[in-house]
Amino acid sequence: MLTHEKIERSNFWMILLILIFVSVGGLVEIVPLFFQKSTTTPVNDLVKPYDALRLAGRDIYQREGCYLCHSQMVRPFRSETERYGHYSVAGEFVYDHPFQWGSKRTGPDLARVGGRYSDQWHRVHLLNPRDVVPESNMPAFYWLDRPLKKPTIGAEMAALRIVGVPYTDQEIADAPKALEGKTELDAMIAYLQGLGLALTQTR
Repeated sequence: MLTHEKIERSNFWMILLILIFVSVGGLVEIVPLFFQKSTTTPVNDLVKPYDALRLAGRDIYQREGCYLCHSQMVRPFRSETERYGHYSVAGEFVYDHPFQWGSKRTGPDLARVGGRYSDQWHRVHLLNPRDVVPESNMPAFYWLDRPLKKPTIGAEMAALRIVGVPYTDQEIADAPKALEGKTELDAMIAYLQGLGLALTQTR
């Protein structure tokens, strides 16, 4: 029979039992979320899958590491909601794979940035942040002003459909054409301008 002393003296039993307890605890916490309606269905009709341009912009957002300084989750605290707007809910992010919540805020949270500034403001800000925010320590992303090349956009949308994003065959087929003549800057701005609108437009 295993006693407390034997478990503590045996690396094998200690590791095995820790793995069992962590696994059981993880399953109890995680599995119910897959069956909870609030985490698996859109919060309202305004939550739509990313169109081709916004999806490309999201990929650029990830490629450039924007998530390292900007979270996309407003916590349900007064100090947060007064600054950023309505707190984030899971139903806003059902089409995000992966979601960009995070907790690092070298820069402000971007969960509700959509529609807060004009396209031109975002353009200037991305090319040289200090032109619109003199105290900003954000780097300039001047190289984004170049043609958008995303030949795999259709395949990416098809892959996302496998994990539940409801893209139609027509949307996937039209995706390459939707990116023609666009720049990486256009895609990034399109992505940013769509963030958080599902709740801010219903308040």
